[in-house]
Amino acid sequence: MPSVIPVALPQNPYEIAIEAGLIDRLGAWMTDEKLKKMGRKALVVSNPTIFKHYGQRVVDSLQSAGFSVGQVILPPGERYKTPSTLQKIYDAALENRLERSSVMVALGGGVIGDMTGFAAATWLRGINVVQVPTSLLAMVDAAIGGKTGVNHPKGKNLIGAFHQPRLVVIDPQVLKTLPVREFRAGMAEVIKYGVIWDAELFQKLEEAKRLDQARYVGEALLQDILERSCGAKAHVVAKDEKESGLREILNYGHTIGHAVESLTGYRLVNHGEAVGIGMVAAGEIAVAMGLWTREECDRQNALIAKCALPTKLPTTMDFDAIIASTQNDKKVQAGQVRFVLPDTIGHVNVTDQVTPEIIKQVLQEM
Repeated sequence: MPSVIPVALPQNPYEIAIEAGLIDRLGAWMTDEKLKKMGRKALVVSNPTIFKHYGQRVVDSLQSAGFSVGQVILPPGERYKTPSTLQKIYDAALENRLERSSVMVALGGGVIGDMTGFAAATWLRGINVVQVPTSLLAMVDAAIGGKTGVNHPKGKNLIGAFHQPRLVVIDPQVLKTLPVREFRAGMAEVIKYGVIWDAELFQKLEEAKRLDQARYVGEALLQDILERSCGAKAHVVAKDEKESGLREILNYGHTIGHAVESLTGYRLVNHGEAVGIGMVAAGEIAVAMGLWTREECDRQNALIAKCALPTKLPTTMDFDAIIASTQNDKKVQAGQVRFVLPDTIGHVNVTDQVTPEIIKQVLQEM
């Protein structure tokens, strides 16, 4: 039996199901009694690599459950997460005559999940979406919580909507085909949960011999990583669906991280690598402001390095450009950038008291 984690939202509750081999039972899960209002037209959205590995298995599972299935294949990569790429999903939705009861199935990583979710939020003013994440980053973060969107040339995810999935199906076995660099990127988000929420998870990661490749992470630890990370996000999202308070803590490491991503054209570093850099920066800012101990900050930085994630800024980065880019962050209020900063492992606070001078000092040291 799969491990099932509820996302207990008052209006749109759903479940996260985690089990090896679950991808082949996707159709059965989507015809469950809890999803009885879902129609039988489905559009699978994926990229060429993921679809080659898992697309036919998903299509077969859906068809065996009585779904009429269409598909659309999008180019891979963050730089294609744009309104123009989104048009391909809309065209496929029209071609397959999706109705308001129909469902889009996001089969892929965070980019596919975000774009499919946004397309579902806006097609016919909102249709069903089911997330089937195939990267570690998407499994523990992007597929959960209903944040969808595409990038603007001046900033990440500035165009988007909140649109909760009807179901999230996680099959850990698909991580066997995940490139090493992408696995490491996902570990950045896992470390994030340890710092902001779950000190026990953080300690378990510290105790693991190696975390830089999936093959060195045993099945038991991987299951624990998935359950604890998904559980943490589910709890936070249930308390604050639309990021009006508590949910801001999930952006730990993302303020500087998003700036690094956008300023390097989404090509030099991937999202997880940028978050790793951003967590180092946020930790160092917290130490500089007297909010966090040097010892705990060093523990965080060592764990990031243990996952073979970068802890230094790319040498080409301009400090003033990073500081300026943070002004485009979605968390800015009344012109003040809001940073998520730790005070102990397992707990963080949100503050708008970080000055440009402190940011520049930390960036120079990195």
